[in-house]
Amino acid sequence: MSIVRSSRIALPLVAVLALTACAGDAETTPEGPDDTASTPEAAEIRLWLNGTDTPQELRDYLTETFAAENPGSTLVIEEQDWNGLVPRLQTALASEQQSPDVVEIGNTQAPTFAYAGAFADLTDLYEEVGGEDLLQGFVEAGSVDGAVYALPYYSGARAVFYRADLFEAAGVAEPTTLAEFTDAAIALQEANPEGTANFSGFWFPGQDWYNGTAWVYTHGGDLAVQEGDQWVGALSSPESQEGLAEVQRLFTEATNAPRDADSNEPWVPFNNGEAGMFSAPTWARWSIDLPECNEGVDPEDTSPEAEEARAAQAACNDEHTGVFALPGLTEGEAATVFAGGSNIAIPTNSQHPELARSLLEIMFAEEYQTMLAENGLIPANSQYADALGDDEYATAALDAALGAKLTPAAESWADVEGARLLEDFFQQVANGADPAEAAAETDRLIADTLN
Repeated sequence: MSIVRSSRIALPLVAVLALTACAGDAETTPEGPDDTASTPEAAEIRLWLNGTDTPQELRDYLTETFAAENPGSTLVIEEQDWNGLVPRLQTALASEQQSPDVVEIGNTQAPTFAYAGAFADLTDLYEEVGGEDLLQGFVEAGSVDGAVYALPYYSGARAVFYRADLFEAAGVAEPTTLAEFTDAAIALQEANPEGTANFSGFWFPGQDWYNGTAWVYTHGGDLAVQEGDQWVGALSSPESQEGLAEVQRLFTEATNAPRDADSNEPWVPFNNGEAGMFSAPTWARWSIDLPECNEGVDPEDTSPEAEEARAAQAACNDEHTGVFALPGLTEGEAATVFAGGSNIAIPTNSQHPELARSLLEIMFAEEYQTMLAENGLIPANSQYADALGDDEYATAALDAALGAKLTPAAESWADVEGARLLEDFFQQVANGADPAEAAAETDRLIADTLN
């Protein structure tokens, strides 16, 4: 995914990573995967995965399969927190000693690191691992001048999860337009069927620009646009302002979420009964755990009885909840939501590039791509998206993903995120600032950062 909650970055990423642009070009362009003239020397390689979006089952598969296909070599997976990821990458990728061999990076950060020369050229792998069947928006995010430096990993467009029982108690129907969604969220909060303190119709923290962006995009606005060779902030445009007016109404009337919090783990207040709806990538389904459904199963228990209890727990959660793609301006359309997800790349300073490429081949093979889909992640290769299933969660994921949009593919976009410009802007809107005045200043800051 693309969550970045880091502190302000003192130096532009391109400056910090300048040395990687010319470091190790020869040794990081390994022979093609079909060349058997030489076998990579056995080694331990490191894969950085971010957050918990890649389930343990998939991590185990990668370590076991890599060891089996590369005798004598081992894969170590190091989990990184999305919070503060950009500065950690700045430091690690610029160092031959500290650099991981394969790295997951948020799709919004991929352009900056690709332009900076931090990643090895993977153009020759592009066709082998999927070609045009790969998520093309993510391919573009990881490409520079026609060369591919970061391949797609997975996507997860946001959908709305809701408490079906609270909807029924409040007399609220599933909305079919974006305006109806706002009305439903407000009505649900006003009804507060269970009398919960500080109840939110829609869990919408003040810094949650990932979800707030959907209103900007759906109304035809943008975060930034390119004019000639310059980038300009676009939050002040009439279209963006129209969407932001709805965002401010939601902040004012439909949520009691903290104004100084971000989008992290919105299922927690939902599970606690403090929210009727939340929006997140559809893999959040596996984090829904309503108290009335919890069977108290030990996570380490693999007995048939435990599996039966887990199945009953999942069925109960599904009975009490529902999911839908955030609707668009007119009935029958989905909103243009932010396309969450990640890219995967081999750092230029990887000390074991051939083994790193071997790992990528495993990750793009049918079995692993299918496993991603079975766990609710939209896989890099669209050929395997059918493994998502055909239930309401898969339908919502695909409906949302069809029109999802990434952040601007600007060379320095990661600096915008690292400086938390959008978190600051949406928090101002949540606190009642004039959206036009706040947008004008943020547009200036965005332009200064990108140019």
